[in-house]
Amino acid sequence: MDAKPPTSPSGPTGLDAYKPAEIARLIETAGVAKTRLPLLSQVTLGGLAGAFISLGALFFLVVLAGADPGYGPVRYLGGIAFSLGLVLVIVGGAELFTGNTLLTMAWVDRLVSGKAVLRNWVIIYFANAFGAMVILALAWLAGLDQAPLAAPAAAIAEAKLALGTVETFARAILCNVLVCLAVWLAFAARDAAGKVVVILFPIPAFVALGFEHCIANMFILPFGILAGAPADYAALAHNLFWATLGNIVGGGGGVALSYWAAYRS
Repeated sequence: MDAKPPTSPSGPTGLDAYKPAEIARLIETAGVAKTRLPLLSQVTLGGLAGAFISLGALFFLVVLAGADPGYGPVRYLGGIAFSLGLVLVIVGGAELFTGNTLLTMAWVDRLVSGKAVLRNWVIIYFANAFGAMVILALAWLAGLDQAPLAAPAAAIAEAKLALGTVETFARAILCNVLVCLAVWLAFAARDAAGKVVVILFPIPAFVALGFEHCIANMFILPFGILAGAPADYAALAHNLFWATLGNIVGGGGGVALSYWAAYRS
């Protein structure tokens, strides 16, 4: 298939952006390319994405330090800080599991096999986890699990670990709807500045609303435990399992299949 980006003149608003149908085609083309990346490239880019999201999470905790974590405006500012992670992924270039759930579009159109999609997801998921663990180790060695980040990190981790199955799953679905919409909007932008701007709306929303992002939780939960949250590893595994499934449903089902039905079916 032709991998050349489509051309689209500015609309009546003057915005120079790809139209939704063009975005759908770009995402399918990108999905095919993602499944064909060499193994080393997938592992490296996946590790970078896990590290980038973890750095965004650390920035988020800095904003919450000394503030009431339940206060809406503070949570929104924290969400803007957390957006650093996806900005680095999209503009800097990396492979993030939650965004790659959009590969479902290429699979439904039979451009890639189900085996290729699952292979990509597994490789990127564990590479993301490795990147998160590297930043976790460096943050611990740097003493960042102490004050002032200790209090918000422990409180957030404890609250997430206390969520039930239905709550975690539902929040994860909603989370990746917003994350994949951010990715979708980033594909609409023609330059780096536009990509950054559109990311700064959906990502702070999911953070402020307290939704569940499995890759971010790979850093937040262990970091919170290091900072003083109860070390309940069964609850940690429970959270990651249901957050992962919910993220797949929200991105691969909710966003990808909806836009496929609208523009590619």
